[in-house]
Amino acid sequence: MVRQEPGRQQAADIVRDAGGRLVGRTKLQKVAYLLELAGLGAGFQFEYRHYGPYSEDLADAMQMAVAFDLVSEEERMTDWGGTYSIYMSLSPPKSQRDQRTAFAQLAAEVGAVELELAATAAYLKTIEGSRDPWEDTKRLKPEKATSLRLSAAKRAYKNLQRLPVPKKLPNL
Repeated sequence: MVRQEPGRQQAADIVRDAGGRLVGRTKLQKVAYLLELAGLGAGFQFEYRHYGPYSEDLADAMQMAVAFDLVSEEERMTDWGGTYSIYMSLSPPKSQRDQRTAFAQLAAEVGAVELELAATAAYLKTIEGSRDPWEDTKRLKPEKATSLRLSAAKRAYKNLQRLPVPKKLPNL
């Protein structure tokens, strides 16, 4: 059997499983990456970009999910003049909470910057083979990786590690 590439429905399912609402493209990408790492993803491929693990296929699939009315997207202006998206699921929630929804919801509750730091450290460990992924994250993201944010990112990652998942998240 040939495995089908993930598409718009799988992108929409990320928003649905994260509680029906995700604020920010960065948060969408990091929740999706951590789902993949935990063995709960749809098969999106990630590479490293400025904000950490990023999937062009996921970004394209989310645009299609919006176009096909699986997800709504509201763009808002930031204080500094950029924009961010608020994604809302247009699908009913799953009738029962499972491993994937528990994981996605917990990840979605983490602050965007802290989630970015945690996902970056996990990427550096698993893909780049970093011996000290938190230190490498700090070096790559000095403006974001304050001691307070790193501590929060480490706590959030440990909380995600405690959840029962098909593939244990790596120790960082």
